[in-house]
Amino acid sequence: MQRHGRRDDHGQATVELALVLPVLVVMAMLLVEVGTTARTAVLVHHSAREGVRAAAVGGSMRRVEDAVFGSSGLSPADTEVERVVVDRRVTVTVVHLARTDAPLVGPLVPDVRLVASASMFLE
Repeated sequence: MQRHGRRDDHGQATVELALVLPVLVVMAMLLVEVGTTARTAVLVHHSAREGVRAAAVGGSMRRVEDAVFGSSGLSPADTEVERVVVDRRVTVTVVHLARTDAPLVGPLVPDVRLVASASMFLE
């Protein structure tokens, strides 16, 4: 016996979930991409500090690069390291290209160029 004036709502939640789920998945993957980029930004800053410590004690450019890559795990192919000495002050700048390659959102978000520099007096 069917009541008059009432619709059959069976399956409505399934249809709503099917419509909303792709949007939620893309938003979750975008959040993962933002998190990995933030983590990489912290690593770039940390590597610049480690590089300038090595340079401040008179380390060669090779030692500076070893300190930068050894402390952070950044890819040498995507990272540039620059050391500048002016008077008694050394500055190390690290430029890293953070590739956005998370599934679904990687092609939608451009790669991010992260730059960090640190300075110290020479010892």
